[in-house]
Order: sequence, then C-alpha cells, then structure tokens
Amino acid sequence: MSYTKLTREQLAARVAKDIPEGAYVNLGIGLPTMVANHFAAGFEVFLQSENGLLGMGPAPSKGDEDYDLINAGKQPVTLLPGGSFFHSADSFAMMRAGHLDIAVLGAFQVAANGDLANWHTGSKDDIPAVGGAMDLAVGAKQTWVMMEHLTKSGESKLVSRCSYPITGVNCVSRIYTDLAVIDVTPDGFRLVEAVAGLSCDALSALSNIAILE
Repeated sequence: MSYTKLTREQLAARVAKDIPEGAYVNLGIGLPTMVANHFAAGFEVFLQSENGLLGMGPAPSKGDEDYDLINAGKQPVTLLPGGSFFHSADSFAMMRAGHLDIAVLGAFQVAANGDLANWHTGSKDDIPAVGGAMDLAVGAKQTWVMMEHLTKSGESKLVSRCSYPITGVNCVSRIYTDLAVIDVTPDGFRLVEAVAGLSCDALSALSNIAILE
C-alpha cells in the first residue's frame, strides 16, 4: 500500500478549510498556530489568544516581527483591522463562558470517548503547568485536535484510554492528522477521510485501534 502523509502546511490548510466564516476560534500553541496562515484574503475569522488578543491575522513576514505583539506561545503575530487587546482575565472569561466556536488544540493522546491529553507526558522536560488548555478544551463549543498521527517512535496517538494526564474529559469532537480526518462519535472513532492510498482497515492497523467507516 502506497500513501503520502500530509505536510504540516497541508494539514493546516485542511483544518482551515473546515472553519466557517465568522467563527470565533482559538488556535492552540504549536502546530495549530499554522492554521492562521491558510485563510483566503477577505475570509473573516476571529482568532483569539488567551493572553488577551482578538482579531489576529497570519504570521508576520520575516523582518516584520514585533515582539510586543505575540500569541500565547510567545510567537510574533499580526493584528487585523478591528483587532483588540484586553486583560488575560477577560480572555479566560471569554473562553470559559462558551464564546469560542472552535478551539484547535494539539495532543499527545486522544481517547475513543473524546478524552484529551495534551499537556504532560511525565517527562521531566515537559512544561510545568496546563496553562489555558483545560479552559479551552471544555469551554469552546467544539474542540478539534490537530496532530501527527503517530509519535516519533511509531506509537498511535489515538488510544482506547489515555495513559497521560487528562486535559479534558469527553471534549474532542474531531481529529485532524497527517493521515486522516476522524470524528469522535458515541461508537468511537469514525473515519471522515484518509490520505489517498490509505484504507480504513490499514489506518486502523496503524492506529492499533478500530476506526469505523
């Protein structure tokens, strides 16, 4: 069987394709921030960052970075016309009160029931705190995960039950990986689409867990 994984840019473009115009969206630290670069000109999406920004645009061009204008991951960003700054307490209130339509988060593991583990693996080099991930995972109307399908050692990030500390319980509704788009349903993982050349059975074998067609 021959198939080609999506590149990170292709994966970011695939996620951006499903975000509806007019949505209020938080793009989590890491891979999800790339989604901001894949909206068509004039397509209005309101990107929020938990450090107190609303109305972020794509990443700045090299040489145009302003390190007084950064997202929660300390990456330089741009601000679109009409964008705003506010206290982080107001930003977290926005997240917790259900005002975000979608949160796109990275993950170490996603369980078949939608549990999310994305902040700690037990490694001494891991970040020391969960940050805003818990608030985003349970506060957004939809939580999507964007990640590579397998770890560097070839282990599936789709699992029957998370072995890492849980960020949010039963919160993930859709998963985007470099191999497939997968919905989390009451019956478990269900395939939406896979990269060309990869069957559902083969994806299940790679994932070491059943994925329904």
